[in-house]
Amino acid sequence: MEKIGKFSIEHTDGSARAGRLQTMHGQVQTPVFMPVGTQGSVKSLCPEDLKNIGAEIILGNAYHLYLRPGDHLLAELGGLHAFMNWKGPILTDSGGYQVFSLSDLRKITGHGVEFASHLDGSRHMFTPEKVISIQQNIGSDIMMVLDECVPYGADFDYTRNSLHLTAAWAERSRKFYPQGAGKQLLFGIVQGGFFKELRRESAESITSIPLDGYALGGLSVGESKEELLEIMNYTVQFLPEAKPRYLMGVGTPIDILEGIKAGIDMFDCVLPTRNARNGTLYTSRGKVNIKNSKYQRDHSALDPLCRCYTCTNFSRAYLRHLYMASELLSYRLNTIHNLHFFINLTLQARKAIKEKRFSSLMLACKNAYPD
Repeated sequence: MEKIGKFSIEHTDGSARAGRLQTMHGQVQTPVFMPVGTQGSVKSLCPEDLKNIGAEIILGNAYHLYLRPGDHLLAELGGLHAFMNWKGPILTDSGGYQVFSLSDLRKITGHGVEFASHLDGSRHMFTPEKVISIQQNIGSDIMMVLDECVPYGADFDYTRNSLHLTAAWAERSRKFYPQGAGKQLLFGIVQGGFFKELRRESAESITSIPLDGYALGGLSVGESKEELLEIMNYTVQFLPEAKPRYLMGVGTPIDILEGIKAGIDMFDCVLPTRNARNGTLYTSRGKVNIKNSKYQRDHSALDPLCRCYTCTNFSRAYLRHLYMASELLSYRLNTIHNLHFFINLTLQARKAIKEKRFSSLMLACKNAYPD
């Protein structure tokens, strides 16, 4: 097995790249889409479903797992992999976004952030060191440092002070978990809001710390699509080419391909799973609202080009019936399809990069998803 943390770029097409990242639970091919399993479960699916749709790596959330069932219990039971019987790699978000979204229930200091649990109101303190300790107990392959996700519309001074705090926390995280201390990888997060000079300052500060990968945070927080793409494309140039790059929480099909085009390797988003539960499905010909009455007698497959379990076994009429009847199977079949679509999109992108035809793939996707 290759050295844990080794990232190799195998093919490029413009700035788009296809690579491989070695983790302690296996190799991840990039670009990659990571299904979100916030509380140790990708909603409505079991690990076998995830394996069958081609998921290589999934996401967990340190904040939620710390509160329930508790990171010490997870450590006692063999870590999250054993607990949920998932044998592939896991990335855990630090929980920073969840903590900072509790704007009325938390207090930020240089030491860390004190917050009240959304479950029972109990008080807790997250420091950079404690967040790493929690993720060590969880046993994730990739740990994220604690950062502050600045709200959209934050002014220049607040954003600059925040990025300095995030950089200091990243330094403390690396000191607490030195390079080579274990088999878990540690990624830093670039912030800086929607000010280009602050994005550059944050990127330069974070990438000066020897970490295993670097993420773009603080996007998809209420900004326009134009602002998102402008900041994303601007910031990527300051991230090391030799390290994996991760765009956090951004994930329409076009967003993902725009990210790949810019040179980003890893993606996650709740969009495919959340929309599956709301009856919005992604296909090679665009979005389908399965609630629509026109599908009541439609015996065709949801997407004739898709080979997922849902599309090869069930009609649009049946999927509509399940949704309208509020049957639990609706969630499962819709989620299987949506996640298969997103995972397959990154696999198609990888193949297109190898064959130097990534621009053609982007054009086809934009035609299917014009907005």
